[in-house]
Amino acid sequence: MGIDRGIDTYRVRKNQNVRLRDYDPDDVRFAPDKEKTKQQTAAMHEQLAELQELLYAGRQHKVLILLQGMDASGKDGTIRHVMGGFNPQGTRVVSFGKPNEQELNHDYLWRIHQHMPGKGEITVFNRSQYEDVLIVRVHELVPKSDWKKRYAQINDFEKMLSENDTLILKFFLHISKGEQRKRLEERIEDPTKRWKFQHGDLDERKLWSTYERAYEDALSQCSTPWAPWYIVPANQKWYRNYIVGTIVIDALKRLKMKYPQPDLTGIVVE
Repeated sequence: MGIDRGIDTYRVRKNQNVRLRDYDPDDVRFAPDKEKTKQQTAAMHEQLAELQELLYAGRQHKVLILLQGMDASGKDGTIRHVMGGFNPQGTRVVSFGKPNEQELNHDYLWRIHQHMPGKGEITVFNRSQYEDVLIVRVHELVPKSDWKKRYAQINDFEKMLSENDTLILKFFLHISKGEQRKRLEERIEDPTKRWKFQHGDLDERKLWSTYERAYEDALSQCSTPWAPWYIVPANQKWYRNYIVGTIVIDALKRLKMKYPQPDLTGIVVE
C-alpha cells in the first residue's frame, strides 16, 4: 500500500508558519468510510510486522516515532492500535514525565539520548524532547532566553541522529478543545478509564491557548527534511490510526530494506 500523495499534505514543510486553526481536527477526507478504514487499519498490522522483521534482520536502520499532542489527544490509543502491529522483541515505548533528580543534573537532551533505538530497533516516544519547548515554556520553568535556543538545538540533535541512520517520524495528534472535554468526561465516567484522570488535567486545559501557541512554534521551527512533523487530524480515532499507520508504512518502505544474505558455504543440514 503506497501512501496517498494527498496525505502528505499533513506534513509540515520546512519554515512553514503553522497556525493550528488552519487544520481541521475533524478532517477525514482521505478515508471517509469509517468501517472500511478500520478494516484497512487492521490489515496494516501484517505489513508493519513484515517491515519490522526486515528492519530487525538487516540491523542497518533505526526508527524513532514521536507522538505529541494535548492531553487526551490519543497518544496511548495510537500506540495500541497502530504500533501494536510491531513485534515487542524489537520495539520499545518510552513515556517521558517530570524529570527526576539525576536527569535534572544533566542537559535536557541527556535523558532523551539514552533511549534512542539501536540498529534494527523501533522506539516510540510518548511525549519527547519537545516537552522542553512546551510545558517548560508554558509554565515558565526556564527563562525565555533558554527555551528559545532549544529549537535549533533539537534540530541539530535530530540531524545527527538522521545522519547516523535513524528514521525520525513526528506526529502531532490534533484534537479540538471540545473533543478534549468529551474525552476527559469519559475518563471520569468510565471506571476502566478513571485511573487516567488527574485534577491537573483541568488546570492544563485552562492553558489551552498558551499550549497551542507553543505547539505552533515547535511545529513551525522544528519540521525538517530529516525529521518532519505531521499534523494528524485526531478527533476521529479511527482516522487518526489510519493516517499514522499509512505514513509509517510508507516511510519504512522507502528504506528499501532487504533480508541479509548469510554465508552458507560448507553448511550441511543432516
